[in-house]
Amino acid sequence: MTIRTILVDDEKLAIQGLQLRLEAFDDVEIIDTCSNGREAIRKIKTQKPDLVFLDIQMPGFDGFSVVKGVMEIEPPLFVFVTAFEEHAIRAFETNAVNYLMKPVDEDKLADTLERVRQRITEKKSAEEAEKLKDVLAEVAPDKADEFCEAAGETSERFEKLINVKDRGQIFRVEVESIEHIEAAGDYMCIYTGDNSLILRETMKDLERRLDPRKFQRVHRSTIVNLDQVRQVKPHTNGECFLVLDSGAEVKVSRSYRDVVARFVH
Repeated sequence: MTIRTILVDDEKLAIQGLQLRLEAFDDVEIIDTCSNGREAIRKIKTQKPDLVFLDIQMPGFDGFSVVKGVMEIEPPLFVFVTAFEEHAIRAFETNAVNYLMKPVDEDKLADTLERVRQRITEKKSAEEAEKLKDVLAEVAPDKADEFCEAAGETSERFEKLINVKDRGQIFRVEVESIEHIEAAGDYMCIYTGDNSLILRETMKDLERRLDPRKFQRVHRSTIVNLDQVRQVKPHTNGECFLVLDSGAEVKVSRSYRDVVARFVH
């Protein structure tokens, strides 16, 4: 897989520096560079790259205007590269893969490209599944129904109820009612809107039982139900807080800040 990439920055040295760092990745092909937002919109529409590294503060059309300007087509993946941390939350509102600070750290760049590969793979898998469903619908309608049913079973394998033995009693907790979960060694503190319970289980084992489309790790010791998030509050050093329906606030560490893109639209 080759990741066709465009670099956008009004500073020539910034583009050159990023080009040098990207040379270490054999699957990244830089197909073009742009020095302003208008040029970027035009080239994204005509060349249809897989990925765009995009500066935010540029004369005329800024990075966010570029994203808005290509929404009429199927947009590429975006990674913002900037010297200004205060744009982090808005960057994730665009569903960006990541937000990198200048000068770009090589380890963070490698981590970002791994996320890009994962998103591209997931997209291709979904497209292939859709194509297969269309073909089956034409040549074998009964098999198409089976295929759709099998695809639906993926969500069914996750828990709907969790039994929690706490203070000598067994509580049956509806997973949808869980607001967030905090780890304390081999114990999990499960918080619902009006209650908290202690479950003896590791974070890793509990994660396997929960639907990752709804429950996401936002800190090495915290899982949040994304359906219960009502506000995102920026914090220092690229971190932020999630305000939950109960009013509780949960910190999102820098390592997990891309999770914000899952529910901010």
